[in-house]
Amino acid sequence: MNPTSLEYFVRIAELGSISRTAIELGIEQSTMTRHIARLEADLNVRLFHRSGRGVVLTHAGTLLLTRARAVANALDETRRLAMALADEGPSELVIAAQPTLAQYSFADIARTLQARFPGTRLRMVETMGHQIINWLVEGKIDIALLYVPSQSALVDVDILMHEPLYLIAPPDSPALGPSITVPEMLERQLILPSTPHGVRGLVQSLAADHNTSLKIAVESDGSNAITKNLVQAGIGCAIMPLATAADEVARGTLQAARLVEPEVVREVAIATARNRPAVVGQWDILQQIRQLVGDRVSSGRWPGAREYQSSHAQKLSSAP
Repeated sequence: MNPTSLEYFVRIAELGSISRTAIELGIEQSTMTRHIARLEADLNVRLFHRSGRGVVLTHAGTLLLTRARAVANALDETRRLAMALADEGPSELVIAAQPTLAQYSFADIARTLQARFPGTRLRMVETMGHQIINWLVEGKIDIALLYVPSQSALVDVDILMHEPLYLIAPPDSPALGPSITVPEMLERQLILPSTPHGVRGLVQSLAADHNTSLKIAVESDGSNAITKNLVQAGIGCAIMPLATAADEVARGTLQAARLVEPEVVREVAIATARNRPAVVGQWDILQQIRQLVGDRVSSGRWPGAREYQSSHAQKLSSAP
């Protein structure tokens, strides 16, 4: 038996009309009717007599009304308590993100959530994508910012933006234009992670699509800073979002060209675990993060990023 159906039943009994109740609650009349039909089926009795003027309670409906009112009142009190708890926020909140996402979002998120929930102990964690998924499922973190994984059955994702990928080249290599085709990129000596997921997996897939093999200058499983140092030293080129190397590109110590033909794009999302209860105030927290990221992208303060649209030429399953 659905408690919401009992609440609808009480209000219909008080107003004497399914249509008026639907209008008052902002619900489709057909939805309201289905709830009552399901409640009658669960109880195996008719609760209302229908007429052209509305509805009136049957004898069984009159007997149920007192108990249903008690349930409705208890639900209302529970909601009020939940709202009060949500206003206070969780006692502790752990947010994780992949490196570039952390770089561009953590300060704004921390500042906003400290102001919104001053009593919450906030912990920020920077780590890799595969680790984030594991920690979400294990309950070690509550909310994550990550590149959408190919296997997301264990997490709920809310896509925030698109982030095109760029070829990042040494400063003294031949000058790059604003874009470079994927076949041209595949002719370069590349610096890539050794692990087969993330950027390495994507570039391998692109190479397979073009019937060619990767030209690996060196494998780098270190931080983005290490990879950029290798590129600056002329060891090879890297594949990164523009935001990761924006400062160096602006100073002229690295070059960047957007990958095209096809365009190669990652989806950035907020993620929570499906197998764990939501933290107190989670809806509010997620909305705050969505707003912060959206503002950064729309104002141009997240280099290369674009506001979310439903489709793109290419998606990356996870990040380095």
